[in-house]
Amino acid sequence: MEKLYRIEKDFLGEKEIETNKYYGIQTLRAKENFDITSTDISLFPNFIKSLAKVKKACALTNYELGDLSDIQKDAIIQACNEIIDGKFHDQFIVDPIQGGAGTSTNMNVNEVIANRALEILGKPKSSYDIIHPNNHINMSQSTNDVYPTAIKLTLHELIFKLKDSLRFLRDCFEEKAIEFKDILKMGRTQLQDAVPMTLGQEFKTFAVMIDEDIFRLRDCQALLKEVNLGATAIGTGINTKAAYQRKVISNLREVTGVDYVSAGDLIEATQDTGAFVHISGILKRVAIKISKICNDLRLLSSGPRAGFNEINLPALQPGSSIMPGKVNPVIPEVVNQVAFEVIGADTTISIASEHGQLQLNVFEPLIAYKLFTSINMMRRAFYSLGEKCVKGITANEEVCMNNILNSVTLVTCLNPILGYEKSSAIAKEALKTNKRVYDIILEQELFTKEELDELLQPKNMVHNYDKGIIK
Repeated sequence: MEKLYRIEKDFLGEKEIETNKYYGIQTLRAKENFDITSTDISLFPNFIKSLAKVKKACALTNYELGDLSDIQKDAIIQACNEIIDGKFHDQFIVDPIQGGAGTSTNMNVNEVIANRALEILGKPKSSYDIIHPNNHINMSQSTNDVYPTAIKLTLHELIFKLKDSLRFLRDCFEEKAIEFKDILKMGRTQLQDAVPMTLGQEFKTFAVMIDEDIFRLRDCQALLKEVNLGATAIGTGINTKAAYQRKVISNLREVTGVDYVSAGDLIEATQDTGAFVHISGILKRVAIKISKICNDLRLLSSGPRAGFNEINLPALQPGSSIMPGKVNPVIPEVVNQVAFEVIGADTTISIASEHGQLQLNVFEPLIAYKLFTSINMMRRAFYSLGEKCVKGITANEEVCMNNILNSVTLVTCLNPILGYEKSSAIAKEALKTNKRVYDIILEQELFTKEELDELLQPKNMVHNYDKGIIK
């Protein structure tokens, strides 16, 4: 089938655009110039919706100030609403990583909204004398205030989703903490035997670690509510009316339902990417802690015959192309790798933020790409870790108990009763004879078996155990 084209031109020349496409010449130039990730910004639908919300707030403001007609305003708002509803996302084709500080993305949005608005009015695409991408859709705006504002809107929404995934993972660990609350095991420091604890306490610790980071994410969301919309090019508000900046923030709050506020100094806010650096640091913190938990799960399940073997992870797939019967901890391993990606992304974001010059940081496309990608990867990884791994973990209670009985550090728990000198002597004999501390105590008739077994009950072995596993 033969393709039909329309001609668009800019100050660099002309381009043929397929008639059925809503984007225009600047989008096409960007598509040709930037083939970096082999993806496009439609990879981040929340970002496209955020851009449309910003454009809607701006259109409403320009209409209130008398700079758009009723017909223009209605068509533009309808086009924005359709994009917010998820339509036409295939028309957003520029690469997320691009030169120009996000101008290509902004123009992609301007052109799609303009041509869809023209279509709503029954006019041919590219009839820019009626609705123009720059003159009408981008009125009173610059990429330099639209783009970072849309990034913040997107991050604010994505962090809600990330917190949901963390709550799910936390709840999975808390369920296991309850299930394992009476299983005594050996705690370890420096990978050496320490003192007894319960497996429930170990899993409760994981839940608490995650819960702390949910609060950190909530706190950092507040930074995202301060935006520079209305700042235009460098923060001076050039090409806007006096009332525009105040009104556009009010309309943004109405469009999004979020209490966004204007930055106190728009020149500072236009060049400063500190909020993105801070959020990236929180994401790194979350990734590091979850990765540490995955390391622990892999250690505790190691073996099964020649490792710790205190817990069993769900068997999801054969683990080796050469060793029959081998099963690997594939879910913790993939979550580890996601954490490595996030940690690397934080370094990238730090460098990109530091390299901004003067009144603008031109590397915001890379910052946005890394932040969006990190959050999306983490969210999927955390659901996977909870659903495919944690929920199916089982305990090897006998192994856990035998590790305690075999450990010389068992005498630490009996030290308050036996005294330091006697406990040291028992430990020395256990190491020399390779006997269990448990058996030496019985041989020396320091306790009866019934008395010793009672002392080894979780309620007596674990300090503050009676305060409960779950808050």
